[in-house]
Amino acid sequence: MPFYDDGGNELDPKGIPMPKMCLMCEKLNDADEEILCDLNRLDQRNERQFKCGAFVSLYGALIDDIIS
Repeated sequence: MPFYDDGGNELDPKGIPMPKMCLMCEKLNDADEEILCDLNRLDQRNERQFKCGAFVSLYGALIDDIIS
């Protein structure tokens, strides 16, 4: 599914590096979450720190040190 910015330019989520947080999320390979995850990463592509309110750690209780 193509995504577009406000100027009508096509955005490719595969061209944006995957944040470390995403690699440790239970939803990483969930097809039902793919669009929301892609939109979140596209929206924050120019931010210093990635934030995700839907993050669910593969490792149980969240430890701040592992997502920095």
